[in-house]
Amino acid sequence: MSNKSALRWIHNVYRLGLKEMVSLARDPVLLGLMIFSFTFSIYSVAHGVRTEVQNAAIAVVDGDGSQLSRRIIAALQPPYFLKPQLIDRGEVDAGLDRGQFTFVLDMPPGMEADLAAGREPTIGLAVDATAMTQAGVGTNYVTSIVDREIMAFLGQSGTASLVPVEVVIRAYFNPNLDSTWFMSVMQVVENVTILSIILVGAAVIRERERGTIEHLLVMPVSASEIAVAKIWANGLIILVSVALSLHFVVQWLLGVPIAGSVPLFLGTTAIYLFATTAMGLLLATVANSMPQFAMMAIPCFVVMNLLSGATTPIESMPEFFQVVMKALPSTHFVAASQAVLYRGAGADIIWPQMLLMVAQGSLFLALALHRFKAMLARQS
Repeated sequence: MSNKSALRWIHNVYRLGLKEMVSLARDPVLLGLMIFSFTFSIYSVAHGVRTEVQNAAIAVVDGDGSQLSRRIIAALQPPYFLKPQLIDRGEVDAGLDRGQFTFVLDMPPGMEADLAAGREPTIGLAVDATAMTQAGVGTNYVTSIVDREIMAFLGQSGTASLVPVEVVIRAYFNPNLDSTWFMSVMQVVENVTILSIILVGAAVIRERERGTIEHLLVMPVSASEIAVAKIWANGLIILVSVALSLHFVVQWLLGVPIAGSVPLFLGTTAIYLFATTAMGLLLATVANSMPQFAMMAIPCFVVMNLLSGATTPIESMPEFFQVVMKALPSTHFVAASQAVLYRGAGADIIWPQMLLMVAQGSLFLALALHRFKAMLARQS
């Protein structure tokens, strides 16, 4: 390609990209989706979805009636738990069956005396595990509170030497274990995946449904110019939205601190957008209508978000899924985003993820251009 041809290609891509921005600005549905996704969606999820225990219903069977048992009951307090209800042992099963309690702590008779004598009493904790996340985290909360109070009691009674090891926990990057810090940033990351696929796919389907793609075919532009214009224009709109959302919603409105470099994160996001917009273009060349595109896109971004490591560690998944997900750019984007925004990592740490996203994006783009050219050939 000569310099003159290259300049014309760049000029055409630029002008077609501006056309894409105008088309999006005139589409109130997609524009409203963009605004909602990077404002209210992030705020509501950050405040509404809680991974820590808050106001959990707990009951206590106090079979001991000692100073230690009363001390443990007093330690089970808001904001983690509602005021503990004292019940009889015969009420435990009925209360759990009705969903009246999530946790029931059963302290046996003689508990304090057994501890003072160096014996190990059995303390029961019944949990309604239908609320899986709250049950798992809350069990650790109750266990920690009981252990702390028992340690304090043994220290006062002079028998602390019976428990020679004391565990000290320090939480890095999120010292208060506030789920808002995690959920808000991860919601931004997940929305990038969803919108990048939807916007580019909708742009292609919109051209076909409205018949404007025939207008492009009679113009002196190539398939690559049309495709790349849709990628850069929609990607740039999402990138600007991410920057604004990160500043005004995450940092300013929610008060979430960002440990690392925002420009580095935006650069990583731009690379990821290159990959996901190319994926959206590829899906749009396979679908014949917007409903078909939606049926194909929804499973893609749902799986990419749920198995990307944003909510559960990638290492905890079966090996097959680990291999599959590492072949998709979302896993590497989540890892790079968490490293930069949470731990303050630099480019020297996340460059492998960036390189993998470039390679995967190039593959998606090559496949998308091949399909896109074939689609335009059929339209002509």
